[in-house]
Amino acid sequence: MKLVKITLNNFRNYSNILITFNQNMNIFIGDNAQGKTNLLESIVMLALTKSHRVGVYPNIIQFGKMKTTIKGTVRRDRIITKLELVISENEKKAKINGTDVKKISDYISNLNVIVFTPEDLEIVKGSPNVRRNLLNIQLSQISKQYLNTYNEYNKILKTRNEYLKVLFNNSIADKDYLDVLTDKLIEKAIIIYQQRKNYLDSVNKIIDDCYKKITDECGLCVIYQPNIDFDSYEYEELRKKLKYTYKKNYLKELNYGMTLYGPHRDDFSFILKDNNLKFFGSQGQQRLAVLSFKLAEIDIFNDINGTMPLLLLDDIFSELDLKKRNRLLKFIGSRDIQSFLTTTDLKNINKRYLDNSYIYKVNDGKVERK
Repeated sequence: MKLVKITLNNFRNYSNILITFNQNMNIFIGDNAQGKTNLLESIVMLALTKSHRVGVYPNIIQFGKMKTTIKGTVRRDRIITKLELVISENEKKAKINGTDVKKISDYISNLNVIVFTPEDLEIVKGSPNVRRNLLNIQLSQISKQYLNTYNEYNKILKTRNEYLKVLFNNSIADKDYLDVLTDKLIEKAIIIYQQRKNYLDSVNKIIDDCYKKITDECGLCVIYQPNIDFDSYEYEELRKKLKYTYKKNYLKELNYGMTLYGPHRDDFSFILKDNNLKFFGSQGQQRLAVLSFKLAEIDIFNDINGTMPLLLLDDIFSELDLKKRNRLLKFIGSRDIQSFLTTTDLKNINKRYLDNSYIYKVNDGKVERK
């Protein structure tokens, strides 16, 4: 899978721009606050219809304009797909080959992306919600079943939470309806648990090798941590344990007015040589652990979808020493993957790792290939 070109209209600090990309490595160089990250964000939005940036000014439409448009041409083998996303203040429209897409789930997966940013330290240090969000984004790109199931789960969860409040305030309300909702929630939860467990198992087969190739150290893995102890992830085991858990904790959930157990409370940890990096890791180790997680996902996407995703690395060199920078570029170059990197400079980078790359100078919303 390759992104051939992208066109931006009224997107953040880009009024109207067309960029044609290299099928291998694309490097955007420039000072801070010139628009390098905005370019990566536009690719993510073209793929996922939403931004990966948290805590950033949300209005991506240029000041004084009514809408922004992102267009991209994607090549997968010999098949060309034209994607388009039009966003106005109150509406978001997605198109595939000029045809409106009614359901976002039908649009996502036409362009797969893996993104690493400086803020990804929060994946290790932050709340469980940050890590769940990572799993949801990645699994939604490779499994339409997961995306649909996850959306359905959240709808049932919302209804169940609302009805728990009804039961708490009205002693004559029908508890049988709660049981129906619980059974529906369990069926969706089973699929989510199984797919998350399988995904993290796949990550664990690769992540340590990725970490070693960049750091020359080993011993990295991730551990899945649902808030229910399961003996196995077979369908019947999950179903029985979930039914038992909800029955046992009925009064507790009733008093809280919310569903306290299920995949919406999942978590996972990064473990390096038996130490949880959230509590016992340096910032450098945490950063490299997340980077290794993202690199491990490359082969998983390829195995499941039969095509490589796009790899987006924002400000990747800022906290890597020279040796790790070159090892990372060597790693990327060893895979048939299209990558997009932002940096302020390429000082002391081994030139052989840049032979097949396009280098662009970014300055105040203008992009020129060097």
